[in-house]
Amino acid sequence: MNYIGVLVMAYGGPSKLEDVESYLKDVRGGRPTSPEVLEEMTERYRKIGGISPILANTQAQAAALEAVLYRKSKRAEPAFKTIAGMRHWRPYISEALAEMEGFGIRQAVGLVMAPHYSRMSVGMYYQRAEEVHSSIEIARIESWHLLPGYLDALTTRVKAGLEKFPSDVRSEVPIIFTAHSLPERILALGDPYRDQLMETVNAVMERLGPRPHEFAFQSAAMTPDPWLGPDAGEVIQKLAGQGQKNVLIAPIGFVTEHVEILYDVDIEYRQQAEKLGMRFERIELVNAAPEMIDSLAGLVRQKAQEAGWL
Repeated sequence: MNYIGVLVMAYGGPSKLEDVESYLKDVRGGRPTSPEVLEEMTERYRKIGGISPILANTQAQAAALEAVLYRKSKRAEPAFKTIAGMRHWRPYISEALAEMEGFGIRQAVGLVMAPHYSRMSVGMYYQRAEEVHSSIEIARIESWHLLPGYLDALTTRVKAGLEKFPSDVRSEVPIIFTAHSLPERILALGDPYRDQLMETVNAVMERLGPRPHEFAFQSAAMTPDPWLGPDAGEVIQKLAGQGQKNVLIAPIGFVTEHVEILYDVDIEYRQQAEKLGMRFERIELVNAAPEMIDSLAGLVRQKAQEAGWL
């Protein structure tokens, strides 16, 4: 069968506790991890169940996307084959491309499951794909932070998150939108990451209407370089100091659960908020939300048409 590939890429995570050391070595470009950091990270994964769910969740997104692409395809068109590849764990991006070659695929649309572009995030996925020197031509989707289905799915989940609070305080509950921090030096390079995040926040707020909200970064790495802020923990502390008794965290830079959500948000930020006397809730992540997957399918088809493959 004549296929167009869809290379669905995500960060990756260890599949068991014994993989944590090797996974961290991959993330660190082959440099060893100190015993202290290894122990801390292993404990984090132990507390979230001993496994990162990112691979299973990404594969579910890829399967849902393939199903929608099949439904949208016309009879005379080639079929789409979606295959997931991880940047830092198995199956690696290189393995996904090799699998595509096994299906005889020569063209593929690249899709990173991170809506906001940075050369240090999305750009690195495509660099990994280039390093494979595959014969497959890749048409890149570099950002989709204003994709209607993504915004609709976020808005639905924020509304559902607010419903968890008593009706008499719901309109006053502040929302903290979060995304993974990156080194501050990206700003000097004209990187659009922070601007795209704010565009997403503004688009969601247009759908929600006026209400208290903040934006913060999370999960900054422990390095000497300064990272983008403020940190969500700082914002929680500020809100508590203003007398706020409730807070809703809405991670917009993540589309599925992994350690940055299940540990950093669900454990660390929750414990901080509760110690400050605040009720803490988090939105459900978009994962394979039908409205988002449907919009992504349209974006994939558009990219394939622009490349002349449809």
